Amino acid sequence: MVVKVYGPVRAACPQRVLACLLEKDVEFEIVQLDLDSGEQKQPHFLLKQPFGQVPVVEEGDFQLFESRAIIRYYASKYADRGSNLLGNTFEERAVVDQWLEVEAHNFNDLVYNLVFQLVILPRMGQHGDLKLARSCEQKLEKVLDVYEQRLSKSKYLAGESFTLADLSHLPGIRYLVNEAGMYHLVKEREHVNAWWQDISSRPAWKKLMELAGF
Repeated sequence: MVVKVYGPVRAACPQRVLACLLEKDVEFEIVQLDLDSGEQKQPHFLLKQPFGQVPVVEEGDFQLFESRAIIRYYASKYADRGSNLLGNTFEERAVVDQWLEVEAHNFNDLVYNLVFQLVILPRMGQHGDLKLARSCEQKLEKVLDVYEQRLSKSKYLAGESFTLADLSHLPGIRYLVNEAGMYHLVKEREHVNAWWQDISSRPAWKKLMELAGF
């Protein structure tokens, strides 16, 4: 069954889901939404996602939102396809979940605020809060120092294999590197930079970047 993915292919959270579907070779259809006009806040879409956010996926009568829940679902449902994105043992799965939580709570919000202040607001003709952006940058430096230490001991965040823990970071780091002018945060850290070069070179991510027109 073809999976419908609601949300722009250039948006970070839909990219997280699409990268997972490509890794698992799951057929999908992108249903575009105009976020700039607020289409995601319209009544017809709020029936699918009551918070007015993207993405949402549909398989027949089944609907699911929240990108990290979605990637866990597809990595489990299609565990026999493509790369094992979940880990092999209970312990490995727990470490994958641990780093997914780190990405969601320690990494993502800082990146979002940086991109919002430095990229999104200026595109809208508004001035970003540079003081807030600098504060987020300083906090993110400390987070990435933790990543550097972790990645000095293992090739990937959850161990020696690429998993959802790594995949979930791809959209945020792309924004940092390519749009927010923050590549130095990655480049200055040897193991973080090697990790980024590795995960961003995966065929599934490259295919997604082509779909997005980057």
